[in-house]
Amino acid sequence: MGELFGQFDFWGAFWMTIKLTVFGAIGALLIGTVIAILRLSPVTSLRAIGTSYVTIFRNTPLTVIIFASVYVLYVQLGISLADDKAADFVTQNNFRMGVLGLAVYHAAFVCEALRSGVNTIPLGQAEAARSIGLSFSQSMRQVILPQAFRGAITPLGNTLIALTKNTTVVITIGVVESAYVLNEVNEYATDKLNLAFAVVAAFFVILTVPMGVATGWLAKRWAVQR
Repeated sequence: MGELFGQFDFWGAFWMTIKLTVFGAIGALLIGTVIAILRLSPVTSLRAIGTSYVTIFRNTPLTVIIFASVYVLYVQLGISLADDKAADFVTQNNFRMGVLGLAVYHAAFVCEALRSGVNTIPLGQAEAARSIGLSFSQSMRQVILPQAFRGAITPLGNTLIALTKNTTVVITIGVVESAYVLNEVNEYATDKLNLAFAVVAAFFVILTVPMGVATGWLAKRWAVQR
């Protein structure tokens, strides 16, 4: 075990996986919330935009999105997310492109999770908000979304777990995370591959099981009483 960790940078890869998960989750939550608001908007064109976003990104393979984030945005269009004069430009740019790809893909699932939370809210509450003079944005901010988040804890938790496991896809753009190091072991130390696989699998179990437990606890703790 010590020899394996000494030869390959597992700790750095695990830390990269955690960073991809955290920043990807934050981005997905922010984008997904905006898309959910669009899908619930009374304006037909805005609803169409939200629906199109979910349909396109939920049905596009994540590998294609991650790959396109570098080879379309950067290589073809020249859009970068890091300082091109920095010594570690490629590393930083690929990491941020990977976060962007994870965020825009999982935002579609966050949107649908929030919509499922909205469906748990009695229709009368939205009508009551309108009757006291609240605008659409005010009713969403003060009445609908707070309850929707509480009602969507379980699907949001499932999306977070899926995002964590999907961080391995960024290997396609060269980000040094868990799957990347596992691939290095497969190339340079085949005899240690089974041990390396067990280490990576254990890491993901340690990372995702607490998420599932916390999701279940929060869903019960913050459940909306009707």
